[in-house]
Amino acid sequence: MSQPEQHRGRWRPRLDRPALVALVFGLAGVVYRLVLTLFTVPVSNSDEATFGLAALHIGQGRDLPVFLYGQHYMGMLESYLAAPLVAVFGPSWPVLRVPMLALYAVFLYLIHRLTRRLCAPWFAVLVVGLLALGPERVVRDQLTVVGGRPEVKPAVLLMLLITVGLAAGTVRRRRLAVALFGLLVGLAVWSDWLILPYLAVVGLALVWAVRRELLGWSGLLLVGGVLVGVAPMILDNLRAGPGDDSLSVFREVSTKEGPLPSWAERVRGGLLEGVPLAHGLCPVDGCGRWQQGFGALYPVLLVAGAALAVLAYRRAAATPRGERVGPVVQLALLAGAALTLLSYVRSPLAATSPLDNARYLSVLQLSLPAVLWPLWVAAVTSWRGTRSLLGRLAGALSTAVLVALTATTLVVTVRFATTGVTASRTEERQARELAAALRADGPHEVYGDYWTCNRLIFNTDETVVCGVLDAGLRPGQNRYRPYWRQVGRAERPGYVVEVGSPMERRLRALLGDRADAALVREVGDYRVYHPDTPVRPWR
Repeated sequence: MSQPEQHRGRWRPRLDRPALVALVFGLAGVVYRLVLTLFTVPVSNSDEATFGLAALHIGQGRDLPVFLYGQHYMGMLESYLAAPLVAVFGPSWPVLRVPMLALYAVFLYLIHRLTRRLCAPWFAVLVVGLLALGPERVVRDQLTVVGGRPEVKPAVLLMLLITVGLAAGTVRRRRLAVALFGLLVGLAVWSDWLILPYLAVVGLALVWAVRRELLGWSGLLLVGGVLVGVAPMILDNLRAGPGDDSLSVFREVSTKEGPLPSWAERVRGGLLEGVPLAHGLCPVDGCGRWQQGFGALYPVLLVAGAALAVLAYRRAAATPRGERVGPVVQLALLAGAALTLLSYVRSPLAATSPLDNARYLSVLQLSLPAVLWPLWVAAVTSWRGTRSLLGRLAGALSTAVLVALTATTLVVTVRFATTGVTASRTEERQARELAAALRADGPHEVYGDYWTCNRLIFNTDETVVCGVLDAGLRPGQNRYRPYWRQVGRAERPGYVVEVGSPMERRLRALLGDRADAALVREVGDYRVYHPDTPVRPWR
């Protein structure tokens, strides 16, 4: 990545040309996301607000949650990362998202290091360039605080770099490195179970690299690191009641009632919609035929990448372990992608709602270097003048695919940055105006729907407290029960509803002739009702 340069008696690293270009691309990606963060794009929501409220409680010393409020299967590491900033600067969306931006920068740095080590310098530049781009689906997974994905990807890359260093003998404190590997595994398991396929194959790569060492102290340190990282989850599950443990809850939320779509429907939704969306090739409203073509090509690239890795391993069979670790890590990345895809298409959501659930495939970005490597090898071989007609044809097609991927990602990103942020900023402005109006003039205890309540509480720094109702004005998904109890004790609560929503129609029907008198203000798409007597039909 860099070469030492002597300057006035000191040695300083000097970036070579590929590393310098990669640095420029990486900085551009970070600055682009910084601008989005400052403008709260993508738009915030109540799921993210729940993490923000947890960060607020952590910073104030009021609570130390293990899992997201109201569930038992998603760790709160992102809230703990944001808690010091929220405690110092107060609750705001840019403050909450700054740690996610830092994690993205670390992710870019680590994937560049790994790709350059395993593949080629200029190929690492291409990978960084593609990952620096990002339309709404991609940046939403990278910047919003909704649990898991922003932190587990750098963790996996660091684990792979540790494996490479151990195999190559470049790590001096080997036992400490193995312990760190275990700690990262434990933290990733606590944070987000979607990363389990990658953890499994990365663990196998570590066993291949240092299997003899793991029979001694290194093995104990590895297990100890895992236990320390996953300790919050273990302790919480020991206290959980029947059916409230993480595995039971995760199994329940992963099961969708009704007929199971066919394998063909699920594979189509996962490959043709989910894969292109996860890699930033499509706008958030869906993929065209060309973008779907990349999804169809994806399994072919997985097989081709695996074949290249096996061939490289066999050619290096007589060399030291450090020379063979590259193909092993590539196989791990390819296997992780394949297992993640298989896990995803087992769910009916891959067929019934592929656009909304493509976020579960965002971890596939980890495998981008291994997936695109066959195309790069074929293209470079053709550029260097292969004599084979088949080789030239394969090189030309590979070059065309790489160019098309880059151009498509760039066009979709530019389109989002220039025209796709308006709706987000409008919605965010209305949410802030609603919060400011209620904070200044009340009411301060209100009922609303799920997507209104926690965002309203976060925007007002808990000055306004909101209880969640469903469309029929029955108790809804109240993740943090103290808010619900506080509103329930209010003698005269307000009601925040969207204009023309089923919730507003039900409220007006219950208020009858008092409905118009109870309407106190309208802010954007919201109406605030403050009747003289509370409307609590569930009582």
